[in-house]
Amino acid sequence: MKDSVLIIIPAYNEQEVIKLKQTVDRLIHNDHFDYIVINDGSTDNTGEILKQNNINHITLPFNLGIGGAMQTGYKYALMNNYDYAIQLDADGQHNPDDLAVLIDEIRNTNVDMVIGSRFVEKSNYKGSLIRRIGIYYFYYMIYTIARIKIKDPTSGYRIVNREIIEEFARSYPVDYPEVEVLVQLAREKFQIKEVKVEMNPRQGGTSSITPIKSIYYMIKVTYFSIMRSVF
Repeated sequence: MKDSVLIIIPAYNEQEVIKLKQTVDRLIHNDHFDYIVINDGSTDNTGEILKQNNINHITLPFNLGIGGAMQTGYKYALMNNYDYAIQLDADGQHNPDDLAVLIDEIRNTNVDMVIGSRFVEKSNYKGSLIRRIGIYYFYYMIYTIARIKIKDPTSGYRIVNREIIEEFARSYPVDYPEVEVLVQLAREKFQIKEVKVEMNPRQGGTSSITPIKSIYYMIKVTYFSIMRSVF
């Protein structure tokens, strides 16, 4: 039997992107995987756009944040017996052309998670200085705490197998989960690998990450990552 794959697309106030349907249109007619959009209590027209275009989705009654949206997707994947689940951001940064790369890598290597990385090999990614500083900081933090080297720890473009789907359906960090779950999985001896992908500039809307939030993010994630490594 062929392995089944679910693409989870968390979306919060993404009307500028979803209205164009740039992400979803490239998934609808693909027989290699299914998709579900998690409308995370959006207050703009995201919900109406999803309905009008008959896009498969779940609408949460209020905003849970990226962690709650993704955990909803993992619960859906578990309930529907998917073998693999992939996070694909709604803002257009994750290139759907790389989905096959992630799927082939996890199938061929039998690792538990494959991360789509901007830095494991040279790519065209150009990020802001503060974003790059944060990425390097978390690289060294994860290595110090968990003794694993992940060059792109903040990348949300990742695929996980059935065992991790079950893990994430039970427990998943509320916000800023990308780094924290790497420490958790390394502590539990799951196998993680990176593979090169290309990431696009954001295709619409604005990022919620500001310099002040970046500092808060780094402090909070560091604290909870240390706690996960100890307890």
